[in-house]
Order: sequence, then structure tokens, then C-alpha cells
Amino acid sequence: MGSPSEAGRVPHAHLIQLDIAWEDAAENHERVRQLLDRADVAPADLILLPEMFATGFSFNIQKTNDKSGQTLAFLVEMAEEFQCFVQGGRTVAACHQVACGASNVMTVVGPTGSIVQEYTKIHPFSIGGEHETFAAGREVMTWQWTGSATQDEPALNVAPAICYDLRFPELFRAATLRHNAGAFALGACWPVSRQHHWRALAIARAIENQAYMLAVNRTGRDPKLEYAGGTIAVTPKGDIAGELGPEPGVLSVPVDPREVRRWREKFPALGDVRLTLPPAKPENSVPVSHS
Repeated sequence: MGSPSEAGRVPHAHLIQLDIAWEDAAENHERVRQLLDRADVAPADLILLPEMFATGFSFNIQKTNDKSGQTLAFLVEMAEEFQCFVQGGRTVAACHQVACGASNVMTVVGPTGSIVQEYTKIHPFSIGGEHETFAAGREVMTWQWTGSATQDEPALNVAPAICYDLRFPELFRAATLRHNAGAFALGACWPVSRQHHWRALAIARAIENQAYMLAVNRTGRDPKLEYAGGTIAVTPKGDIAGELGPEPGVLSVPVDPREVRRWREKFPALGDVRLTLPPAKPENSVPVSHS
């Protein structure tokens, strides 16, 4: 797979910002291929795709469910072709009915074509009714980006996340403290109406955990919403490593695990963490209106 010391290059993440064709997996697979033609993907790199990249943020699981494995096969194909890691969002369910318990997942495939990890979105977007179709995940996960390992540096632990998860710092803190995550790989369908939240929260998650934030958003429109892209990569120090505008494109950035270790050693703020659980819900709390 080629380590940084062997290849003379740290691994890169390639964040694929595409205009997703509504509920058309074959078309979206082709759009990803065309965008990847612009990227210089090397063995052991990471290709990162948005939430539900093959279908858009649709609750119509009769059309979006990847029960046939079409989108999984595409992820495997990309991983084997480029000899790299690929993380992409899809819908999975045992059947095409809501009663089967659909999940909004991020699937990670390694260079050999095997599934490395599969994360289920912990925070369905209840304000938009996502929780009525998709069951919430229960486990914070990481996977090892083994291509980043050197003789002196272990592999980088990467925590996958999905869209609305970005608003919940507990997830990212748990990944950092429990699993030593050094990077977060988040795919989203984040609407333009809250775009300023997207950028601010992505930067905050990197700063507070002293980790890379790799956040890829879609662009374009679907039948309900407009998306502004804004795919962003943030370093462990909170510097912007790269950022896209509203057009389809690829953001390619180096991800060096040594930078995580160096910054955490120089500024060991994580050692001062005292509160690791969310506060208790007030007994007489009033539901917040989202109108």
C-alpha cells in the first residue's frame, strides 16, 4: 500500500463534491468517476464521498436501498482500481419497506476491496423527519488509515461521521478520547440555508479535538433543498488546508499523522478534559420550537 516514508509523500484525502442526480445511482457513479479524473489519487490515499452520494438525501428506500449491492460494488471497484481507501454514504435495509429498519451509513472499503468499517449515522435529522425512516446508530467508530503508518508513526485512526452528526461535539470527543481518532471523515447533504453553521462547526470540531476534519458536502439541488458545497479540510491546529466553492470539484489535501501528534504534544489541551458526558436533561424542560 505504500507508506509515506516509502513513497516520499504523505497520503492525501480527495474530497469529491458532486451535484447528486436524484435517486439515480448509475448516473452518480459516473459523475464520481468523471470528477476523479481530475484527481491525482495514489495508492493508500483516501477518497471521501458525501452522505447518500449515489441517490441524494431521499427517504424513498424502495429506490435508494442498496440491497442489490450496486453502490457497494462501485466503492469496491474504486478502492481496487486506485489501491486506496474509499468512504461513501449509502442506504442499507433488509428489504425495500420502512418496517425493515433502513440505515443511513458510511461504508469504508480498503485497497484490497474488503469492507474496513461501516458506520451508522448516530443522529438522524429529526427536524426533517429522517428518524421516521432511518434507525439511529449506537456506536462511535474509527478505522485505521494504514497507508499513513511509518516505522516511527502508527496508522491514523479515522472516525466516520454523517451530516447532522457535526452538530454534536460529544461524538467527536468520544472518538478522540476513546479511540484516539486523529481525523474525522464526514460526508454530508448540508443545505445552503445553514451553510455558515457548516463551516464554523467543521473548524470547531478540528480545533477542540486537535484532529483533522475532512468534511465533504454535496452541491446542486434536489426536489426540496439547495446545497452550496463548501467542502472543507481543516488541520489539527484549525488552519484551513483547503476549501471548495459551490461548483462540483475535488479537494485534495495531505493528511500527515505526525502533525496530529506534534500539535497534541506541543499544546496538550486534551489532557485537561474534565467533562466527558453530556449534561442531564432538566426535569421541567420545554421542547424547543424549530419553526
